[in-house]
Amino acid sequence: MRRLLLALSLSAGLATGAFAQNAEIEANIAAQIQAFQADDFATAFTFASPNIQRLFQTPEIFGVMVKRGYPMVWRPSDVRFLELREISGLLWQKVMITDVDGRVHILDYQMVQRENGWKINGVQLLGNGDPSA
Repeated sequence: MRRLLLALSLSAGLATGAFAQNAEIEANIAAQIQAFQADDFATAFTFASPNIQRLFQTPEIFGVMVKRGYPMVWRPSDVRFLELREISGLLWQKVMITDVDGRVHILDYQMVQRENGWKINGVQLLGNGDPSA
């Protein structure tokens, strides 16, 4: 009986840790999207990983890329978080975004953990419509 209780408390602890990790990842993505909606590219840039920051160099260049390449992220009408997955040791958060025209887009956010929390290390557009895509 003790072993069963120990196993249950260990699995509950792991599940709680995974839930907290998932909540932090979702909060970071949501905060970046909120910054985009306010055209606060300096704040949005802080949620990007160091690799992304090096690639785009300034919040202004980053903002132009998002407006042109990911308009649904810049001006979403609805954001829903789907599953968080580990693929080849990397965490990917699937997000369903509905744009202002009502079109549904499925995006995958690659997340990396840094000393100061989770950062977005890239975004892939998976497709439109079906969240199981």
